[in-house]
Amino acid sequence: MEQKSSSFDKVLSSWDILVIAFGAMIGWGWVVSSGSWITTGGVGGAALGFVIGGIMVFFVGLTYAELTSAMPQCGGEHVFSHRAMGPIGSFVCTWAIVLGYASVACFEACALPTIVTFLYPDFLQGYLYTVEGFDVYASWLAVAVIVAIFMTYINIRGVKAAAKLQTLLTVIIAGAGILLMVASAINGDASNLESQMFVGDDGFSMLKTTLAVAVMTPFFFIGFDVIPQAAEEINVDLKKIGQILILSVVLSVVFYALVIIAVGLALSGPEILASEKSAAGLVTADAMAKVMNSAMMAKVIIIGGMCGIITSWNSFLMGGSRALYSMAESYMVPKTFAKLHPEYKTPINALYLIGALTILAPFAGRKMLVWVVDAGNFGCCVAYCMVAISFIILRSKEPDLARPFRVSHYRVVGALAVIMSGFMVVMYILPGSGAALVPQEWAMVGGWCFLGLIFGFLCKQKYGERFGLLVDIISDEDAAALQSTDEEISVALDGAIDAAINKILTQRKLNMA
Repeated sequence: MEQKSSSFDKVLSSWDILVIAFGAMIGWGWVVSSGSWITTGGVGGAALGFVIGGIMVFFVGLTYAELTSAMPQCGGEHVFSHRAMGPIGSFVCTWAIVLGYASVACFEACALPTIVTFLYPDFLQGYLYTVEGFDVYASWLAVAVIVAIFMTYINIRGVKAAAKLQTLLTVIIAGAGILLMVASAINGDASNLESQMFVGDDGFSMLKTTLAVAVMTPFFFIGFDVIPQAAEEINVDLKKIGQILILSVVLSVVFYALVIIAVGLALSGPEILASEKSAAGLVTADAMAKVMNSAMMAKVIIIGGMCGIITSWNSFLMGGSRALYSMAESYMVPKTFAKLHPEYKTPINALYLIGALTILAPFAGRKMLVWVVDAGNFGCCVAYCMVAISFIILRSKEPDLARPFRVSHYRVVGALAVIMSGFMVVMYILPGSGAALVPQEWAMVGGWCFLGLIFGFLCKQKYGERFGLLVDIISDEDAAALQSTDEEISVALDGAIDAAINKILTQRKLNMA
């Protein structure tokens, strides 16, 4: 194991890490996808589906919380899986989570100009070409590319700058969502729920449609795992980090479930279907317009959704770059990705790479990005399952490891986390499950795996025995001590022993007195 002094600045507060995780999880999906959730499972079925998905993420989150407090190093999944499974397991786990982070960031680059189009219908100018039925315009591309450059720049400037932006935007998102919930509770119609609580003619079909929603939910809960990626930059008690991680998951589950119920109170089944089939398809915005009796209020929800795009984008740039940095530190990918900015102490080359992908992604059109996101969601579920397995392994392998946040009944928690995350992985693989990846998505997963194999092979050839070396980050004080001469260490030890003896003698004199 190699040791080095931490190069990151500890600047993130409790509030910072809460809004980073919560802002990443609530994102834009609650504005654009609520209609499809309800038409798939019904209001009750969709809300229950999110609770089921939330339970899975909750148990996985508990494993993350304990492991993060025990190993607060940059890389999160990379460190956990390496310590439990070794270099190969760590490579697979971390490479899978990088796919998830990068795919979401790329998707957000396409989502933002699409929302601008809704706000300003005449915005689309300068037709260029069509990809899979989606028309790409120069103005659409310009907004996507400019904002992608800006987001990359903000993250290069440092995690604190990114956290400040995250706080502002998350407050706006939460405010818009709460306004919808309150307005629907006051002006909504409970009779709207009677005919759309569940989809299906019998209990089995209702369960199937509810689970169809549940398997969609991991994508919308991705984000809590960004906290371990930035663990070295968090200036918070280790036990508290775990508590905040779990709180972010619970808040997100509650937020999504209440939004679904609010939309169900505001719109009847036929109204939701009509909104779904409209050009915009923004059911949540139409629900706000109805309960507030103002078309202008729909734009409040849309603005909240735009903020959600930025918060998710921001978090996944942060998480993806740190995961890639940690792999480079272990000589698993080219060492250039371990370079830190000399002033801002951010993984600059890793940010350049993921930032470049978000700049290029809009050129492929929106349809292809849907495939990328599904492939990335599969990658995240694989990583979650491997972290849960690592949690169980380390409890057996290293029972005395210091765990400031310690999970009770770890066997039950670990087993449930493995089973539920593993179930999600199977649903993506199993044909006819309703969530199985399509051929284009399998091609992307296969391409990503092939790229990983190339990186792994080349780095193994170049770095030899250093490939897969886990870098143990220690404090600056400990690093300085390790660099001292033998004479300096002897003097320090003698001084410490003398101080301890004097303390004992002093205490005895006080007791005798």
